[in-house]
Amino acid sequence: MRERIVGFAIKRPRVTLAALALVTLAFGIQLPKMKSDTDPKHMLPATSPVRVYNDKMEAWFGLHANVIVLGIVNRDGVLNPATLERVARITDQVLRIQGVIARDVASFTTSDDVLARGDSLYARHLMEEVPRTPAQLAAFRKALYENPMLVERLISKDGTATAIYIPIEATANGREIADRIRAVIATEHGPERYYLAGDPVARDTFGAEMFRQMALFSPIAGLVMFLALLLMFRSLTVVGTYMAVAMASVIWSMGALIGLGLPVHIMSSMIPVFLMAISTDTVHIFNEFFFRFPETQEKRSAILQTMRVVASPVILTDLTTAAGFASLAAGHIIPVRVFGLFVAFGTLAILLMSFTLVPAVMALMKEEKLSGLLGKEERTQGPTVRWLQSLGRVAIHGHRAVMAGGLILVVLAIWGITLIRVNNNMVTWFKPHSELREADRIMNDLLGGTATAYLVAVARDADAMNRPEVLRYLEGLQRDLEGLPEVGKTTSLANLVKRINRVMHRNDPRFEAIPDSDRAVAQYLLLLSMAAKPSDLNSLVDYSAQQANIWLQLKTWDAVAMGAVMDRVGAYTRTHPLPGVEFKPAGIAYFNKVWNDEVLWGMVHGFLLSLVLVFFLMVADFRSLRWGAVAFIPLIFTILLIYGFVGFVGKDFDMPISVLSTLSLGLAVDFAIHFVRRFQQRYRQDPDLERALLWTVVRPGRGIVRNAGLFALGFSVMVFADLTPYITVGAFVAAIMLLSSVATLLYLPALVRMFPSLARSPTPGDSPPLPAVSNQPGVENPSPRANR
Repeated sequence: MRERIVGFAIKRPRVTLAALALVTLAFGIQLPKMKSDTDPKHMLPATSPVRVYNDKMEAWFGLHANVIVLGIVNRDGVLNPATLERVARITDQVLRIQGVIARDVASFTTSDDVLARGDSLYARHLMEEVPRTPAQLAAFRKALYENPMLVERLISKDGTATAIYIPIEATANGREIADRIRAVIATEHGPERYYLAGDPVARDTFGAEMFRQMALFSPIAGLVMFLALLLMFRSLTVVGTYMAVAMASVIWSMGALIGLGLPVHIMSSMIPVFLMAISTDTVHIFNEFFFRFPETQEKRSAILQTMRVVASPVILTDLTTAAGFASLAAGHIIPVRVFGLFVAFGTLAILLMSFTLVPAVMALMKEEKLSGLLGKEERTQGPTVRWLQSLGRVAIHGHRAVMAGGLILVVLAIWGITLIRVNNNMVTWFKPHSELREADRIMNDLLGGTATAYLVAVARDADAMNRPEVLRYLEGLQRDLEGLPEVGKTTSLANLVKRINRVMHRNDPRFEAIPDSDRAVAQYLLLLSMAAKPSDLNSLVDYSAQQANIWLQLKTWDAVAMGAVMDRVGAYTRTHPLPGVEFKPAGIAYFNKVWNDEVLWGMVHGFLLSLVLVFFLMVADFRSLRWGAVAFIPLIFTILLIYGFVGFVGKDFDMPISVLSTLSLGLAVDFAIHFVRRFQQRYRQDPDLERALLWTVVRPGRGIVRNAGLFALGFSVMVFADLTPYITVGAFVAAIMLLSSVATLLYLPALVRMFPSLARSPTPGDSPPLPAVSNQPGVENPSPRANR
């Protein structure tokens, strides 16, 4: 079948190219329909228990999933007339921004202070007008710091910072509203510094920057690879062919995704990067063709021989890579499924074009031009060949030392892997000195924390939350949680009841305590419900007093921080059981923890499944368990070293690292399959083991080195990106390429030399006619036609 496809492409190259161009155009016209979705919530299905419970919990307590925090810092103190005037003006302007839920904005001018009048309560805004006299400022300061619920939420302990909490509608874009807030604060002039933080700002800013970075660095990476290919092959035709295959595969894959009505998520936005790294077939094919043509001196024969020789490794490489990515669809995370399936589709598109577009282009190349190009091509005496010959001799003659060194590296890598922490934090996807990262750090230092989580106390009986012993239990649990360094502040119904009790007793600090009777608690809550905004009470307890909500402000968005909170809750409830009451976590910080566990661990499980699947595919294709295991070694070696390094440098195993796992599988397998297949072919022609190994290191190895160097160079430009996931992808793709190529060319020949019986194991497969064997590795004897 493949011979017919190649034969048609050679016979009718223009028809082949025109057909491929039409298909690419059909996919390409779908691209303008692209819709993006960067909300991490949508990484989990709508039926996911955490999403369902979060939605219910927000409805019960009137909470908002998306809250922007505007920090206002004055190192000389914010409690002065000028700063407070600015806070009032900014709050007033923020309330008018479309998409802001104005009724629940919390600041000095919108938050209530509850006071007593006889036996009743009444509420007034904390700052009804800006205090200007020393007496007014002193009274305002006293009102703030006597209320523990406000300290570290609306005012920092040292008085240098305040915050405005700005809930936004579910359909609003966090970055766009943040930009409008920036326009408001830009009109203010003074010593204050302003900081915008919160999940919607990080999420939507990352979404916008993600596409901007892709639009900027993809062409730069393409240009670098273009120049590198031009330097390698000295032919615009070769370079153009590679670029055409890579770009067409991206257009096919993304066009199909968009055409099916699927949005581009955070993960699927990286499909073009992965397909560019996978599209290595063209380099292997042209590398072999530039050897074959001088041997045959006839273009059609050289193309057919080239495609026959590279067919098996190219097909096996692309099928195993596609299978590895497609196996991600076995999980239940929809964006991960989409990512895996469409990278697999793009890989199969690369395979198709390797047997159609590439031979069609070769068929259109003029023979006299080819002869000129090959005159410039370094084939036998260049520095790359000499370096490969030296590397091959080291691997073959020093095989014991090479294998011993490899085992030491593996042991160290396994040790490093044990140090890895599985964690995710979207804020850290921005550089340390970026505006958003700096804002998050400063707000966490000065106030309770920008990451919000909830702990819902659920009782069996109605009115349970009116019982003093339950409220005291909540208070004890809060104090215990506040002992964690990750927890900055907690607020619950217990705090509110204590505050009301104090207010009802002439603001006497001795009554900052929970009253002893259910009736007193119920009466206080009734009085408050008649005096204050509904949200002041509803956000902490439901109507039946059967559920209460503990607000948690965390100092970090790390998923492991929420994990520590849950562990602490579990430990406290085991040692201090409260019959009839259980605690359920919720909120965006908890969602991030579940997202971390399900998506990242799902990626790990998918990757392990990919490893097993790829191994059995290689065993089936080689028809040999031993050769399947041998070809698997560079992959395992590369993965162990890469992730051992991750553990030693303290880098979290996060989403960018997890998606690189499957990519490393495709790249390392590519080189190993090409090496093993070409060695098998050569050894059947030349049964001298060392000479066959050295030939394989030099000739197919040159294509491997070219591929590795090309992609390492191209992807290294991404280390200059503004988003750390792209920096990680760029650095790790370069490392994976270089490491897997060296592992293939150093450890495979050393292993075969150490166990010669491997070479003699039966390996049925293609055995295309090869030129006569030269005693010099990497050099072919001239063909009979060349001698005439």
